[in-house]
Amino acid sequence: MTQSQCLDLNQSDSDSLNTTEQTPGFRNDVLVGLSKPKKELHCKYFYDERGSQLFDQICELPEYYPTRTEASIMRHNADAIGNRIGDDAVLVEYGSGSSTKTRLLLDHLVDQRAYLPVDISDEHLLRTADQLRLDYPELEIDPIVADFTIGFDLPDAYRTTPVTVYFPGSTIGNLRPDAAVNLLSEIAKQCHSGGGLLIGFDLDKSPQTLVAAYDDSAGVTAEFNLNLLNRINRELDGDFDLEQFSHVAVYNQKHTRIEIYIESRIEQTVAIGEVDIAFAAGERIFTEYSHKYSIDQFTAMAGQAGFAKDEVWSDENELFAVMHLSVQ
Repeated sequence: MTQSQCLDLNQSDSDSLNTTEQTPGFRNDVLVGLSKPKKELHCKYFYDERGSQLFDQICELPEYYPTRTEASIMRHNADAIGNRIGDDAVLVEYGSGSSTKTRLLLDHLVDQRAYLPVDISDEHLLRTADQLRLDYPELEIDPIVADFTIGFDLPDAYRTTPVTVYFPGSTIGNLRPDAAVNLLSEIAKQCHSGGGLLIGFDLDKSPQTLVAAYDDSAGVTAEFNLNLLNRINRELDGDFDLEQFSHVAVYNQKHTRIEIYIESRIEQTVAIGEVDIAFAAGERIFTEYSHKYSIDQFTAMAGQAGFAKDEVWSDENELFAVMHLSVQ
């Protein structure tokens, strides 16, 4: 799994990322990542049980605007978004989680043909699909267990039908721009001619607002980031002393992105089982990117993938955007 859906997920999606990776895979990824000249840990490992609980708390913080802002945009523009998607839609949602925001769409689509939620967590996905079938008995609901970042096929019945992909949560921002274009290109192929993409993304804004969202005053995001070290201690027989590491969130203006790190406060050596990892004072472990875009930047990037902008909705403070695009 090459999961890229990390900090900027919908609140409900944190449940779907309780990773079921076996310890050998986790151990290998950790040891490889910490052996690199620039140390790194994959953000997919944020979401153990404690990490998911902390992420739910993050989404309620006053500084962390993305989740509530996107939900507000969807609520206030549900009719217009539904009209843009059109009648007889086949809606495919990437990283569906609990499909919370999707219900706003389902309630505003006319004669929808089918809803295909896609998620890597099979138990959570199937449970959500069962509930949706009760709530929308006339709608065909066909869940797909898959990691959308490495590609998947739609069921035969939808492979030649125009599809609307719904991709909320600003997850696209966790990818480097070249990787984002590659993923958007795969989505365009899946949508077919006449299909479209409804996607949420975070807008570039003041560094102060951005850094505060990823380094909150209550320290919840710091605990969330450092919980990676707790997980290594617990599952891989590590001996990280969390008092000797700090959470760091910085805004990279050149690349218009937030960068998240764990920084060693001192020169030290940490054991993971029988493997020793040396840290210099001030040395950082990279854990996540969150790219921010202007409307024009995102439109241009989507254009490289074969999409053309139809309409965009934002909040009054221009913090976040939801865009509908069509396959060119």
